[in-house]
Amino acid sequence: MAGISGTLTASVISRLRASSDGINPRLAAIEEADRSLRVAGIRSIAAHNIAVDLSEKSGIAHYPALLVYCEKVSNTLREKFRQFSGKVSLVIEVRYSQDKIDGIETATQVYVDAICALLDDARGDWGDGGFYGGGYSVNYDAVGRGGKNFLQRAKINFEVEVSK
Repeated sequence: MAGISGTLTASVISRLRASSDGINPRLAAIEEADRSLRVAGIRSIAAHNIAVDLSEKSGIAHYPALLVYCEKVSNTLREKFRQFSGKVSLVIEVRYSQDKIDGIETATQVYVDAICALLDDARGDWGDGGFYGGGYSVNYDAVGRGGKNFLQRAKINFEVEVSK
């Protein structure tokens, strides 16, 4: 299963880093459409599932950040005689920090909107047996201590169907 989850995680990261339609060009387009919004570009995109306190203590936390990881792999064998036929649950976690509490939720929502737009455009065949149908859910955590003073996290969960 490491091959399937690792391949899909790498695929999501490459989509987020794309220079023409990745996350930072989408953020620029959102700012262009609404001049009242100002957010920093994403500084870090990594394949990690690491707690906030550990990432800050280890010195790898650079905000705003996107963490991409596989949360669950289900081989349901819906297609008999396949090695793998099921779903892979992936997460894109947004971590945003700033020194003042005002505006932190708005900024986090802008990052989430850009990711959701990217996922909307990524529907279809992802190659290597993966197919993304387009559904996702977003969970926002409460603002807490961390980073530059305040930190908010949001998780975008989605599933990719895989048949190999």
